[in-house]
Amino acid sequence: MPATRWLLEDRAIKKEMPNKDPYKKLDVERTASEAEIKKAYRKLVKKLHPDINPGRADIERRFKEVTSAYELLSDSKKRARFDRGEIDADGNEQHAFHGGFGDRNPYGTHQRQRSSRYGPFSSGGRSSAAEDIFAEFFGGGKHGFGGSAPQQRGSDVTYQLKVSFLEACLGEKKRVALSSGKTIDVTIPKGTEDGHKLRLRGLGNAGTGGAGDALVEIKVGAHPYFIRKNNNILLDVPISLPEAILGGEIKVPTLFGPVSLKIPEAANTDSVMRLKGKGVPRAKGGAGDMLVKLKIVLPDNKKDLEKLASPIEKWAKKHAYAPRKKLGWA
Repeated sequence: MPATRWLLEDRAIKKEMPNKDPYKKLDVERTASEAEIKKAYRKLVKKLHPDINPGRADIERRFKEVTSAYELLSDSKKRARFDRGEIDADGNEQHAFHGGFGDRNPYGTHQRQRSSRYGPFSSGGRSSAAEDIFAEFFGGGKHGFGGSAPQQRGSDVTYQLKVSFLEACLGEKKRVALSSGKTIDVTIPKGTEDGHKLRLRGLGNAGTGGAGDALVEIKVGAHPYFIRKNNNILLDVPISLPEAILGGEIKVPTLFGPVSLKIPEAANTDSVMRLKGKGVPRAKGGAGDMLVKLKIVLPDNKKDLEKLASPIEKWAKKHAYAPRKKLGWA
């Protein structure tokens, strides 16, 4: 057959072939950077992946084509060889025309070309160049067409649980109602602080790769007179004028119940007394302290104050003192 006839038939066959230009498959210019090529492919993966288009043979076919195109253009050496015309869009060597097809078929593909469900550059599944993008969108598990769908873990669900000051400090069991309608008892650990989150494994939203978790955020209520600072408890304790001058023994509340506290003679306002081990229990054992600050309080009854004023006035004339002198005040 004359060479001109072979040439005409070869051109006719190629005219009938679908466009294999990898740049057009990814809808990028031939001058596109690596980042632009990757961005274009990521966009197409999200749109064309068979897992989100089940039963669509046309979309599966196009997905294979764009994956093959990305495999070629993401490899700088293969891309350069393609641009120079040394290999075709399938990565096969281009041969000079010798008056016949030689070792290539009329469609320009090598007869020993490897093939797979993902395209000519992959071997038994995804290729290494596209692996990161598949992992990002579909969990990174092994997956091929006709295989199992990628396993995706369900999302976490956050709940808020209000507990009292004492429950947070001493620990308690509380019941939580989940969005699924299920209720579960959770243990509030001793020494739990406001904002702490408890993780309940597998009680979140369902997913093909297992359920997510339930996160229970603890909201601790205020106490009428205890203040927490780390593992210590701060407590202001009012004392009478006679108790401050003469001393005495009083009852003070703690996390664990009332205890006796001995007030020394001549106790001043803001004097701090320490009750060891009466603070917030620690998770690993032991507890903080309670720091008791004394506050001298005068009687509310006006007549009692008037009776108190007379002897104090006489005493002050002979025993005046300057409590603000140490502060540099007049």
